[in-house]
Amino acid sequence: MATLYTHQNANTQKTWLLMAGFFALVVAVAWFLSQYYGNPSILIIGVVFSIVMNITSYWFSDKIALSLSRAIPADPVRHLELIRIVENLSITAGLPAPRVYIIKDSAPNAFATGRDPKHSAVAVTEGLLALLNKTELEGVIAHELSHIGNRDILLSTAVVVLVGLLSIVADITMRSTLFGGRDSDRKGSPLIILGIIAVILSPIVGTLIQLAISRKREFLADASGALLTRYPEGLASALEKISGYGVPLAHASHATAHLFISDPFAVNAVGKSGGFLHTLFSTHPLTVDRVKALREQ
Repeated sequence: MATLYTHQNANTQKTWLLMAGFFALVVAVAWFLSQYYGNPSILIIGVVFSIVMNITSYWFSDKIALSLSRAIPADPVRHLELIRIVENLSITAGLPAPRVYIIKDSAPNAFATGRDPKHSAVAVTEGLLALLNKTELEGVIAHELSHIGNRDILLSTAVVVLVGLLSIVADITMRSTLFGGRDSDRKGSPLIILGIIAVILSPIVGTLIQLAISRKREFLADASGALLTRYPEGLASALEKISGYGVPLAHASHATAHLFISDPFAVNAVGKSGGFLHTLFSTHPLTVDRVKALREQ
């Protein structure tokens, strides 16, 4: 039977595999550049850089996500009801109560971040608090706690840093190849051309992986959140209100968009589909599909 922790081990394994994969990719690119320029020090720099970025994504990704979203700690008096909801649902879920943050934005949205349940945080917008009733707010918080319980918050926040790293590496490679390598006769060889193409495409592949992970985890968190509250309609109603609000977040970032419960760039997205490409490059599944799954549950 599915529980809040059904996917915990799988997501932990995915996180380490993702970090190992990104590490190997950056090292491979560094090796390619060291061969292209005949400079072994490039490989050493690439290895060190990859290790530093993996450590950063593990220890500081939550702080980066909160900072990019301009989140501030919740006021114990003004946001007492929100804090109590988080604490009560955390007890029910068997989780340490996460830190609670507020985003000063009228658009309703929320996200969870952190490397593990003991170092987690939940951030909600002022618009979310104003728009939802208590039952709907409990559904949203249960959804975010499910991300924490399923251990996919580290996977999601680490992707923010690592996909950005791929983009930087690709940009450096593009610029460096414009100035030529050690042996001009090798520049036009098929191996070098394939290497350059692979480096250029790597951030695109990384982004698609990021989006696929995000869409799948939203369905899982919806289901786990409904199990936690025993009232799927609360979350279903909240998702309809959030997606139907019609105004994107004022300070939304593409780097953190997949963390939110609803696409922070979407405008009146209830039931609307943009076709295959929209689905492929969307950070979230369609609200109508999520609501249908919850109400069937």
